[in-house]
Parts: sequence; structure tokens; C-alpha cells
Amino acid sequence: MIRIDDRLYDHANFEEYSARLAEQAGLHNRGGGRYAVCFAATADWLSLFFAIRKAGASVLPIHPGTPYPAARKLAIDAGCDRLFYNSLTAEVLDVSVVGSANGQLLQMSSGTTGAPKCVARSWEVIDAEIESYVRSFRVPEGMTPVVACPATHSYGLICGILVGLKRGQTPVIVNTANPKYLLKVLRETEQPLLYSSPAILNTLARLMPEGEQIHAAMTSGTLLPDAWFTAIRAKSRFLFQQYGCSETGCIAINPDVTAAGDMGFVLPHLTAGTGSGPDEPREIVVTGADGNAIHTRDLGYRRTDGMLVFISRLDDMINVSGLNVYPKDVEDTVMAIPAVTDAVAFRKSDRFAGERVALLFSAAETVAPQSVREWCSRNLASHQLPMEILQIDTIPRQANGKISRRDVAARHATGEFATPIAGAAS
Repeated sequence: MIRIDDRLYDHANFEEYSARLAEQAGLHNRGGGRYAVCFAATADWLSLFFAIRKAGASVLPIHPGTPYPAARKLAIDAGCDRLFYNSLTAEVLDVSVVGSANGQLLQMSSGTTGAPKCVARSWEVIDAEIESYVRSFRVPEGMTPVVACPATHSYGLICGILVGLKRGQTPVIVNTANPKYLLKVLRETEQPLLYSSPAILNTLARLMPEGEQIHAAMTSGTLLPDAWFTAIRAKSRFLFQQYGCSETGCIAINPDVTAAGDMGFVLPHLTAGTGSGPDEPREIVVTGADGNAIHTRDLGYRRTDGMLVFISRLDDMINVSGLNVYPKDVEDTVMAIPAVTDAVAFRKSDRFAGERVALLFSAAETVAPQSVREWCSRNLASHQLPMEILQIDTIPRQANGKISRRDVAARHATGEFATPIAGAAS
């Protein structure tokens, strides 16, 4: 069974609906194929997803808020020959179908370090990930997954919905971003396990009254700023964290998060090589059953107990006169200022040092950049100090909660953030 907002769909009804959609969409009249699917209604999208998977075909899930021209471009970029866009009449796309004749889950990488690319993983590989996830992560077996993140993304689709169904649970899918409604769902659900973004978890932590806790929360997608981590940890009876990438799916799970950088223990179907300690971090390289090595472009190390610790994206690291600056160190320092609610540090070219740190931040009130600069000078080394500081209304985050520092830097270079909040110029 699956519950979507306030409606419960039992297994028989969902199977029947899925079969009906498969017939209407003509899935049985084609062998294989690559389908891009974008539906506003979650029930329609999921039913078609299960129908495509059962037919042994490939599917590219597209976020329901994607405009038609963007959805069509994604479908073509992924090599899909059919696009279902809020209709069971598929648009035939003029592309040469590429890749495996067997069914695959197609996903576009986040593009945080470059142009998004299509990642294709077979249904057999997806099943192996789910089996490994369920066998090694036993703590939530009696919990109800509440998926408050895009069901078209692997985090919500695989780890929230498919893992929940594998465990015999009834996943609850919440489509609205309204935190008050989400709190209502959590209060009505027996032992909920909330799958959501760090930003939503932080908002809930601030909204919840004194003494109330989320039964369990899972975070993924981006490293929690220290201020957010402290607030969310205090408001969660159980706090879990998972780490992964588009090419491999979930890599590691932490069943009891006590530090934001502790990503978890590597799932048994994978192996991961990285640095041996905080003084010798290296890129995290993951190898699956097929023997292919995936370079994550993440810098980290393994502790002696096996815990995988994340330090920074290699592409986000800022080199100031030969000295490495990790953006999170700067962001955590700035977010320790009481009024500051979010921050992003990124690189900016400098003719003397090669690169320097630039900073955007949001706050509950106007904060003078000079105050931020003085705070940083007391808490950071000289090479870590931001050369430019701007207060803006909202830090730009992607749908999955991640910040693309590459995108922020590019938008900053075009002057998009050149008109800051009144009284908040650098």
C-alpha cells in the first residue's frame, strides 16, 4: 500500500491502475524502449513508473514542476524516444535509442560540478541496492517512511518508497512543501521516519514546540551546517544520514548521527577507497559488483571503526595562495552568528592570491558585512577570510537541498547578486 497525502492506495487498486495505464500508454505493444515521464499527479507518475518497470523498459523520472520545454530537452538528452508529459499519449522524440536493451532507471546527475549527464542503472542493480540497504540498515524496520522530497529523485523513490515497500511498510508521500502540514502528517503517523532535505528538517526543527521531537529523520544530499545539525539532532529521537551519488545510488548509511561529517558505513554490495585519516584525506572512490570504479570527486577518509567521513567536494575547495580552504569551515563560522540563517562560500578569482573566498548569506535581520568580517577575523585564519560579503534574501538551493557553488559563482559573476538587501552591501 502507498499513501499519497490524505489518500490511501491499496496494493490491488494500485496494480489494477498501473495495468490500465500500461494498456492505455501502449507499453505492451513495444519491446523495451526509453520513456521520459513527467506528471503533476504523483499517483499517475508512480503507476506509470511501475508499469514501465514491469514491462522491462527504461524510465527517466522528471520532476513534476518541470516546464514542458525543459522536460522535452531532458528526455532528448537522456536518449528517450517517448515523452509522457501529463498525458498517456506519448510524444515520439526524434532520437536514436542508445544503451542497453534491458530496462534501466535513467537519472540526470545533479550538475553541481558540471553539466548534468544521464546515468543509467539496470533494474537488477537497483534491486541489489535495495536488498543491501534493507539487510544492513535494520533500525527502521518498525517505522513508517514519510517521503517529503521529490519522488522522482533516487533518494525519495528508491530509499523512501521502494525500500519501504520491500520492508512491507506503507510509504507516506507528502507532496506539499508546507511545513505545518508535514508536521501534522508526522504527528498522525505511527513511528514516522522522515525522508527530506536538510533545509526542510531545519525548518521543522525551528517550528516544533519545546519538548516535541520527530520520531526519526533521514538526511541526505548535502552536508548539514553545524548550526542546522545541532538544531535537527536536538529535535530528532533518531537521526540517520545517508551518502551516495547518481552513478552508484546509496553508498553508506549512518544509523546514529553524532557529527555532521559522519556519512556512515559502506553498504555491503559496495567497496570504497579513500584517505586513512583527517590528516591524509583522499578522493572517495567506490567500486560495485561489476568492478567499475566510480570517482565521486568527494574528499574524505575512513576511521578505524569503518565510518566514512566527508570533508568537502574536491571541486568546491578554494586554493588561496597554495592553502586549501574548505567552504563548510567558512559557512559554519558565519552561521554561528545568531541572526544568520544560511550561507554559501565559493571561489572568486584574485590576481594576487589566485583564488579568494566570496560569501553570500541570509539572515533574519539586516547584518552589516563589516560585522560579519570582524566575526570571521576572530574565528578564521587569514586565508579563509571572505574578500566579498553580501547579504541576500535566500541562498539558492536545488530541489534536493544541495547548493551548486559552481552555479552560485557563475550567477555572482553575471551580477545577479549585485543588488543586496538595503543596508547590507559589502
